[in-house]
Amino acid sequence: MQSILQKTTGIGPKPVHPDNLDGRVAIVTGGAFGIGFEVSRALANAGAKVIMVNRREDQGEDAKATIIAESPGASVEWKECDLGDLKQVREVFGSLRESLDRLDFLVCAAGINTNQFGLTKDGIDRHFGVNFLGHFYVINQLWPLLRKTSKTGPAPRVVFEASEMHRGAPNNVHFASLEEINDESLGPTQLYARTKLAMILFAKFGLAGKIIKENEDNIYAVSVHPGAVNTAMQQQWKDAYPGITGKLLTWAMLAFGRDVEQGAYSALWALTDPKIEKENLNGWYFNDPDMPGKETSQASDEKLGIALFDLSERIIKEKLGEDALVDWKSCA
Repeated sequence: MQSILQKTTGIGPKPVHPDNLDGRVAIVTGGAFGIGFEVSRALANAGAKVIMVNRREDQGEDAKATIIAESPGASVEWKECDLGDLKQVREVFGSLRESLDRLDFLVCAAGINTNQFGLTKDGIDRHFGVNFLGHFYVINQLWPLLRKTSKTGPAPRVVFEASEMHRGAPNNVHFASLEEINDESLGPTQLYARTKLAMILFAKFGLAGKIIKENEDNIYAVSVHPGAVNTAMQQQWKDAYPGITGKLLTWAMLAFGRDVEQGAYSALWALTDPKIEKENLNGWYFNDPDMPGKETSQASDEKLGIALFDLSERIIKEKLGEDALVDWKSCA
């Protein structure tokens, strides 16, 4: 519906079509599917080397074939990784850190939509484990490479696919313990919304407000809202709310949502627009291209952001050992 409105009336997100990205390197989690694929596609068609990371090989191969058919000279790769498996995250992204010469764009787009409670391989709420904690660890593993790149060219950017759904996070979020994260009494929307709140907090207070500030790094972290987008993930409403409610929610999202290309515009703008650096918009949250969002009081709570950062490091060390995290001050 929104794509039709944009074509006929101009209403909708500002189109973003990057170009002249030769020599730049991007990693896109969830990059072979949905919004992530549209981001990968746009970056690759603009000349960037793109590495897409997903769980399913068939999605990866199809995505590569589609991009190369459009741009025969495109440099595009696919890597398999389940962000709900912290050990695999360390193996895959640690290897990428060692093998790549640079990293200009990191897009955190992989995720589980609103769905029933369940646990990852590591025994963590799967929404939190995949949507947020897996990305926290991805960024930690790649941070030395981002720091290296920042010293030799344009400032790298990290973009989170957050959401206005962060407004539905539980009021009693403290990010104090794994037991709190694994609260089975939370509903599907609350579980999902909490992860989007976490993304906004991490961009603003964990990366921009803590790591980047302390290191004096020339790196930018931004979170964005893609809009309600017509992707297959909307089918998960049926699993989250079995019966007529789930069916109606799926129908509404598919009927009135944006197409996936429109859903990618916010991230593409945040990755490439000069305004981010010129106006030092580090840690900001955007509703649409060049449209700052209005976060909830939770998403503006620095203490909550630091608690999230500390809990994330603590969980990873508990699961993988004290040496699991890369020193945030190291450089590849």
